[in-house]
Amino acid sequence: MSTYTINEKTVATQERFVLTGKEKPYTLQAITEALPEPASGYARVKVQTAGVAYADVMVRKGLYPGAPKNPMTPGYDIVGTVEALGAGVSGLEIGQQVAAVLPKFGGYAQAVCVSAELLVPVPDGLEPVQTVSIILNYLTAYRMLHTTAHAKKGERLLVHSAAGGMGTALLQLGQIAGLEMYGTASKGKHDIVAAYGATPIDYKHEDFAARIRELTAGEGVDIVCDPIGGETTTKSYNLLRRGGRLVNFGFLDAMDKGITAVAASIARIFLTKLKPDGKQIDIFGSLPTIAAKENGWYRETLTELLDMLKNGQIEPVIGKTMPLTEAADALDLLENGQVQGKIVLVA
Repeated sequence: MSTYTINEKTVATQERFVLTGKEKPYTLQAITEALPEPASGYARVKVQTAGVAYADVMVRKGLYPGAPKNPMTPGYDIVGTVEALGAGVSGLEIGQQVAAVLPKFGGYAQAVCVSAELLVPVPDGLEPVQTVSIILNYLTAYRMLHTTAHAKKGERLLVHSAAGGMGTALLQLGQIAGLEMYGTASKGKHDIVAAYGATPIDYKHEDFAARIRELTAGEGVDIVCDPIGGETTTKSYNLLRRGGRLVNFGFLDAMDKGITAVAASIARIFLTKLKPDGKQIDIFGSLPTIAAKENGWYRETLTELLDMLKNGQIEPVIGKTMPLTEAADALDLLENGQVQGKIVLVA
């Protein structure tokens, strides 16, 4: 952060990264602007770390339904310290470390104003890189397994893109829940999948559906967590046993195919829901929307996950830490699948 002078008045400034331009993928550019002042019920947080997610990649490529219009700032999850309080805010102190899911992106910045309801205190002793890696990935994974899929001990779970930030979160929480797990990943990432008790499947060189049928003696699985969409969704659904549940939480298959491919994947899922076959298929909703509508669940669950992190029960896989100024490079790394685990920006 820095300052500039207007009419002999010194104004504090910050740097923020925004998506600009009309051609996709949109250009990520740094802008300098006045430091935002928190409105009533809000606090300004000095960002220490921001998570990089596939949602950010989809926004840059113009493929994220309902995203704010450009110029917008990516970034759904942050950890930082409270540096200003708006009117009516209680329970927070200046200098306190907090974690948050942001309602409309905005994390790729040096500071951001956040509703106090979304700010969860971080336990003493946790460092920002690990902490931010818990927020979006583990909250989403927990919600998918326990609220959407109602996972039960001993059930079989298939996780696609199992070596990424979301995939490893699902495997760790699935292991804690006592699930029998399988994970698709490229061959070079099999060690990390196996480390969390899952059987790795090389999706690039073998038919994952045939391999699952082989491993389960033709019985299939109970739960699939799928960030890919398209044909992968159909093949995964067909692997479900009666009573099985598939949760889609992304459309990576559409990354290079355009917004019509996203719409086609969504339509495919809704048509599949009509089948009277005793199976269930759902699209995971927006975590920021859930955090706002079910604020009690959000605060309680994130607090529980942060305590699990402090107690060593979970340990996020950090693929790479990069300075905020290299946010565009971070998005490229994630899009190209060059990193295992979570990519974190350090402000």
